Formats: sequence, C-alpha cells, structure tokens
Amino acid sequence: MSAQAESQQPQQPTAKKRSRKRALLILGIIFLLAGAAYLAYWYLVARHYQETDDAYVAGNQVQIMAQVTGSVTRVNVDDTDLVHKGDVLLTLDPTDAEQAFERAQTELASSVRQTHQLIINSKQYQATIALRKTELSQAETDYQRRVVLGAANAIGREELQHARDAVASAKASLDVAQQQYNANQAMILSTPLAQQPAIQQAAAQLRDAWLALQRTRVVAPIDGYVSRRSVQVGAQITTNTPLMAVVPATNLWVDANFKETQLANMRIGQPATVVSDIYGDDVVYQGKVVGLDMGTGSAFSLLPAQNATGNWIKVVQRLPVRIELDPKQVADHPLRIGLSTLVKVDTRDPQGQMLASVPRKGALYETNALTLDLAPVDKLIADIIQANGG
Repeated sequence: MSAQAESQQPQQPTAKKRSRKRALLILGIIFLLAGAAYLAYWYLVARHYQETDDAYVAGNQVQIMAQVTGSVTRVNVDDTDLVHKGDVLLTLDPTDAEQAFERAQTELASSVRQTHQLIINSKQYQATIALRKTELSQAETDYQRRVVLGAANAIGREELQHARDAVASAKASLDVAQQQYNANQAMILSTPLAQQPAIQQAAAQLRDAWLALQRTRVVAPIDGYVSRRSVQVGAQITTNTPLMAVVPATNLWVDANFKETQLANMRIGQPATVVSDIYGDDVVYQGKVVGLDMGTGSAFSLLPAQNATGNWIKVVQRLPVRIELDPKQVADHPLRIGLSTLVKVDTRDPQGQMLASVPRKGALYETNALTLDLAPVDKLIADIIQANGG
C-alpha cells in the first residue's frame, strides 16, 4: 500500500503544471484575440473619431444697458426670470426727460411763430417796395417839370436842386426796401413753413426729447432669461453701466477645445455627438462642425505666451471648434451656458473645408424691440406747426 502511494505522489505536480500551462495558454490567446479585436476596431472605427471633454456650452449673452442716463425708480425682473421681446425690464425717473420734452415743444412753437413772422415781413417788404417805386416815380415827374420851369427861369436854382435831391432820395429808399426784401427772402426763400430750416431743427430737437422720454423705459431686445442682474432701485446709471444680461435658451452651441494633434482630418460639416454632464448618457445631442477658430486660446488670452524666451517648453495647444446643436433637441432638453460636455467628431469624411469659403449673407441676429415708431411725435409736431403757423 505504501509502495503504491509513493508511485502516485510524483504524478500530482505534473498534472497541476499541465493544467496551469493550459490556463495560461488560453488566457494568452484571449488577450491576443482581444488585442487583435481592439486593433481592428481602432483601425476601422476608433481612429476616425476625435474626442474631447474640454468642451463647454456657449450662447449669446445680450448685455442690457440704458440708452439715457437717470435714476432707477423701478426694477421689474430678477435673475432666472423669463422675459419676452419688448417687456419693460426697469424704469428710470422721467422727470428730467419730461421737462426737456416740454421745453422742446415750446421752442418749436416759438420757432414756428418767428418763421411765420419772417414770411409776413416778406409781404410787408413787397408793399414797401411798391410804395417806394411810387414815391420815386412822383419825384422824377416833379423833377422833370421843374427842369422845364428852370429853363424858363420860372423857378429858382435852389428849388430845382431840391427836386433833384428828392429823386436821389427816392431811389435810395427804393434800394433800401429792395435789400430788406432780399435779406428776408434769403431767410425763407420759397420754402413752405413746415420745411423751414429753423422749424426742422426745432422739430428734430423735439423728436430727440421724445425719444429720450421713451427710453426711460428699458426693454428686453429678445426673448430669454435674465442673468447677472446688478442694477438696484435708486442707482444713478449712465449709458455705459451694465445692468443685466438676457440669455436666450435657443441658438446654443458647444465650443470644443481639441488638441492641435486631433485637427488634421477635421472639417466643416462633419457630424458630431455631444453628451452633457447635466443629462449624462441618457441624452446624446446630434450636431455638426460649423467652424474652426482662427487662433488658440492662449493666442487670444490677456497675457499671451512669450515663446521667444530661453526657457521655452513646448505645450500642446488647443483650438476651439464650434459644434452646432440640433435646435429640437435643445428645446426638449435645455442646456445652460458653461455646462461641461463630451464631444466626439466623426472625421471619416475629410473632403470638407477647414475654413469657410464664402461670407455669411444677411443678419445673424436682429431685433426691432428698440426701434420706436415716430408717428406719435410727428403728429404732435404737425399739430404745433398748424396751431402756431397762422
């Protein structure tokens, strides 16, 4: 029995070694297959995709500033509030603007009356010219009669000289009347009353005063959400004072900062996928490359790098690439400016352009919320001219 056991003891380690070698061989084969599969996946698929997590949501931030100076009397909105185009965000004290508006109306009325007086004076000067012509004709007739009487020694030489002086005086009076008429005509010409320069200048000043009064109400230029409100009631603001920002929830994009080593095959129009940290993998935004910036972040920084120094270390630069998002997806799953995202660009089609070849046509953004209709003040101007023009 002991002999049989002794004969079996050496065989046990040999079986274990064989089993271990077999397991290592299988594991090695698995690793080789996995490596081959990854290489095949990288060659066929992965190498055509460029990915970065240095990407953030960007959008328009419409800075709100007043168009006139004044004291804030009312603030209607706060951060996170939704506003629509044309909504009144805040109101300035209108007292000074109202006073200026009243003065402008008075100045227009006074200008109309003064100009109307010049037109009346023109008619008066015409009557004076007619009178002076009559006086001159009478003086010339008297002089001709006295010339005949003087030749016959019927009158004295002194009376004849007086007749000659009367003709010269009448001519001078006529010349003065004509010059007065010409000077008055130079002021008014034949222009209608409403088109007179002095009246138009006063009307323009009245429009300016009316606009300043309307602009004491600061309105939202677009639809969006209020952010970074800094204005407070009672604050004295100027046209350069930042009050708040209105951020639209639409027209958002992603600025993806790819390394310069990832840009060789990146082109405008290539498809991209965007995953935001706020929603995770549950929401995958579809987008496309719409442009590559013309400079790296360091090139446009406040203090750009000075690489001409002796202690220079090369750092891989990143270039902002703009990714346009699907508007419907953004509407269904709203984003916020500054949120972190993961961007992957499909670069399999390198036939596109790296830079835009044609300029953009038409306005990218526009608003008519700040454009005021001048019809009310134009009607007021017409009424003042009619009331004071006689």
